[in-house]
Amino acid sequence: METAKPVRPAKRLETVSEYWFSRKLKEIARLNAEGRDIVSLGIGGPDLPPPAAAVKAACDCLQRSDSHSYQMTVGLPALRKAMAGWYARYYGVDGIDPDRQVLPLIGSKEGVLNIALAFLNPGDGVLVPNPGYPTYTSASRIALAEIFPYELSEENGWLPDFEALERLPLERIKLMWVNYPHMPTGTPASIELFERLVDFGRRHGIVIVNDNPYSFIRNDRPLSILQVEGAADMAIEMNSLSKCLNMAGWRVGMLVSNPVFVEWVLKVKSNIDSGQPRAIMEGAVAALAAGPEWYSALNAEYGRRARIAEEIMRELGCTVAPGQQGLFLWGRIPDDALGSEAFADSVLDRARVFITPGFIFGSAGERYVRISLCAPEAVLAEALRRIRL
Repeated sequence: METAKPVRPAKRLETVSEYWFSRKLKEIARLNAEGRDIVSLGIGGPDLPPPAAAVKAACDCLQRSDSHSYQMTVGLPALRKAMAGWYARYYGVDGIDPDRQVLPLIGSKEGVLNIALAFLNPGDGVLVPNPGYPTYTSASRIALAEIFPYELSEENGWLPDFEALERLPLERIKLMWVNYPHMPTGTPASIELFERLVDFGRRHGIVIVNDNPYSFIRNDRPLSILQVEGAADMAIEMNSLSKCLNMAGWRVGMLVSNPVFVEWVLKVKSNIDSGQPRAIMEGAVAALAAGPEWYSALNAEYGRRARIAEEIMRELGCTVAPGQQGLFLWGRIPDDALGSEAFADSVLDRARVFITPGFIFGSAGERYVRISLCAPEAVLAEALRRIRL
């Protein structure tokens, strides 16, 4: 029989690999199948339920015969209006046109890739934080862009070094990923930081994309880059219902910017998906109507969990900076530890507790580990007990 001509994948796959958590969770599943009973403090997937009104609205919608057809990629008008209203109510960003400046996303992770494909030509430069969310790097690579990591350090408060940024070949750079409150370090946002980012982007013609899913978590003053005057001219903000409304599995995010940028992203998105299910969107409308008491109760719960997580970090010999926000706790490992992966693996092997090594977020995360707060207090307490043994 004649030998078949080999089939090879696209070259873009040479620069990306399976998501680290996807691979690691297979290992955790195998250990659990072997009876190891692993306590997982690795993933930032909320374990609490969404607002009851959201569940009821989605269930009611599913009972209707008109709820099961294709939906518009731009989402329900009521959803876009609810998203614009949420920005006005909680961020004080008024005047957002829900029909031209808001685009619902199937989670903000999808938005990262859609933005990369809409703005980046092969070879275009893109600024990616180190440490930072790994998808910024992988999506930029899929778009065949040239990645320029910008270093964040504990000494500089995990903030961009603007003097160092000015020394880069900025004429080659088209887009900058930022994420404040920052994941994985928990560094809060500030209006002063957003003002500097908008000014930097405007002066150099660089689109600033702020990924903002953590602004409500362990924080009573959520901020948006769009609070800066004129920010929408050069900035895009992504937001999400995954963290602050416990709807990670519902896959509801949003993109807010100027009408031109929104239209460009829609050109990509409309050729990839056919929108979200109507029941999901109607549930999201109800969730976005949640009042301040919802966020206060959520943060009280995460505050209690964070105190146990801080004890875990201390028991591990890790140092935790105060004032962190978001769903995680970020800690520096002991100086005599070999590295974050070896450190995390030793905790998994010895105590049967899974924590996340910082190296997966970039080389600047090598001396750190991350603990998720998405586990009940009893589970966190069990992790602490095992580590103390």
